[in-house]
Amino acid sequence: MGLDGRDGRNLACERCGRAVATRVDDCALWQAVRLEPSAVRDVSTTAAPRELTWDDVLAEPPDAPQIDQRGYWNEEWSAAAGAALAHLLVASSGSPVTVPDGPVAAVFRRSIDALLPPGPDARILDLAGPHLPAPDADIVLVPTHPQSGQAWRPEDDAAAVPLPSGSWAELAFHHDRSPLPVVGGLPEGVHRDDPPPLLPDRRFQPDRRLFLHVLARTPEVREPWLVEIYPRVDAFKGYPGVF
Repeated sequence: MGLDGRDGRNLACERCGRAVATRVDDCALWQAVRLEPSAVRDVSTTAAPRELTWDDVLAEPPDAPQIDQRGYWNEEWSAAAGAALAHLLVASSGSPVTVPDGPVAAVFRRSIDALLPPGPDARILDLAGPHLPAPDADIVLVPTHPQSGQAWRPEDDAAAVPLPSGSWAELAFHHDRSPLPVVGGLPEGVHRDDPPPLLPDRRFQPDRRLFLHVLARTPEVREPWLVEIYPRVDAFKGYPGVF
């Protein structure tokens, strides 16, 4: 129930008080600040920010953990998975895709199985990126750099599907939480001030609307095999773990 920008400018200059920008922060919209070109000018004299290395990027904790403290899947995760799923289908060229057991399977396998046909000679989906060994896969999920927006380029000829770096890092490095209680408790003198993350309350589902939005803007969307995907998407609307 935040600002949606429909009432016009809502940010003022601290020095002169003139309305100079519109902020959007409603929970149903992308957060953004849009500056009014006629009301502002660039007076920046600072040096350009240092470009982060992949080590810098991966050292930062994820902005959006997969599961919040209520046990709900994070909406940013659903959005990232929906966009990636559209690129993944294009990369498959309509061929079967198999996903090894693990965190990638938990996010994508049910949707892939619902939208792509089964069969032999399936293409393999896996993770590729910094600090990971080169996978034996035909399609790889790779991180995008948060500053440049450029996707990690795999060393081989595997088709690359981009994911936001935080989402990619969660799949690659932060999936070692056990559903079983830890025996022994905390060391003496250490007190927990935050409850552990909850397990999800339902199956993960990629964002259906964003999946269709991204798919519709790919050059391959008019290929016959992709046109046939749309009835399947409608058939699985609301199906747990798919859409």
